[in-house]
Amino acid sequence: MTHSQPHRLLRTMGYGLITVLLTMAASLAAAQPEKAPLQTVTSVDVPRYMGTWHEIAKYPNWFQKKCASSTQATYSLQNNGSVQVLNRCKTDKGEWTEALGEARQIGGPNAPTLQVRFAPAWLSFIPLVWGNYWIIDLDPQYQWVVVSEPQREYLWILSRTPQLPEDTHQMLLAKLRTQGFDLNRLERSPP
Repeated sequence: MTHSQPHRLLRTMGYGLITVLLTMAASLAAAQPEKAPLQTVTSVDVPRYMGTWHEIAKYPNWFQKKCASSTQATYSLQNNGSVQVLNRCKTDKGEWTEALGEARQIGGPNAPTLQVRFAPAWLSFIPLVWGNYWIIDLDPQYQWVVVSEPQREYLWILSRTPQLPEDTHQMLLAKLRTQGFDLNRLERSPP
């Protein structure tokens, strides 16, 4: 064996190992099931949905970073058919902070798909200021709701009361898992 033969052999083995690792990585990526499109509930009685909802859990997001506790959303039906949205929470200093927005239904009077904006009204003509708000699970008695959007980047579990029974919470987590949500990202919200 010449001096360069061991180096050539090691280099060939290295390329072979890299090829095997890349093939394994590609196989694992291909084996990951593609998520089915997110399903919503079939319909929503909008007047019944109005009122205050308390945040039980959420995927953390940049626009709620100030919220330390008591996070809630209050929905009010307006004369023009839109919905006023008042989101509020307490900061770590115990002070209330609020954001006033508007929601509109997409797809008809009982559609579970809405869009929400918190940008000023004069910017409402710009599609990017509207965010998807899809009702993906809803208690028949309208006591709890699960809200997300098609890419599953945002997620909220809301309740009419500041706390949700633990068995209901666990049932919702099981449903979310089957819908492809990463429950490791979900955090409980302080009451």
